[in-house]
Amino acid sequence: MIKLITIAGPPSSGKTSVIIKMIESIPELKASCGVIKFDCLSSLDEEQYTKNGITAKTGLAGNLCPDHYFISNIEECFQWATLNKFTILITESAGLCNRCAPHLKDVTAVCVLDNLSGINTPVKTGPMLKLADIVVVTKSDLVSQAEREVFRFRIQQVNPRCTVLFINGITGQGADKIASRALKSRTIDSTNNLKLRFSMPAALCSYCLGETRVGEDFQVGLNRKIKL
Repeated sequence: MIKLITIAGPPSSGKTSVIIKMIESIPELKASCGVIKFDCLSSLDEEQYTKNGITAKTGLAGNLCPDHYFISNIEECFQWATLNKFTILITESAGLCNRCAPHLKDVTAVCVLDNLSGINTPVKTGPMLKLADIVVVTKSDLVSQAEREVFRFRIQQVNPRCTVLFINGITGQGADKIASRALKSRTIDSTNNLKLRFSMPAALCSYCLGETRVGEDFQVGLNRKIKL
């Protein structure tokens, strides 16, 4: 039985730092927790996890959509966690298109946002924020109290059901709150009955399949034209 937690957010929002501080905040977590990092072309995060004594693996999507790559490999990730006898498996993925939807039904879902990214970021973020159980806000120590409250308000406009936590990725302040939530997560014994909370971004247009030429004559599959 494993507690599966999905953590997603825009690049450089502080996801890796939050995960490391979360695991370090409760000593017994480090030995019983594994992390899978999903990224596009390259990632140095596995080295950062290893340096902090956390077992981690990296999956690179290459020219595939990272969310499609994630959901196509979550079963194998679960098997890896079972083989290593982990009780908690954390997946980390970057929301590159802000339409990303890596959260699963009945699995604890976390979205990480950067308080410096602008007060309108929450309304641009899509289902990885709208459908999250917990929204973690980083770098809030670099803004005023008023800016923090406005950011929180914007988050709860998009997702009124979520819990908002402000966590310092450098000092680890507040990380124990998300760690305690992780320990209370529901356990699952397989991925057989898992379902996405929201559909993945549409794919399979001519450019997904390798087309490089520009123009309507070369566009097939799923396309949408702007109204001007």
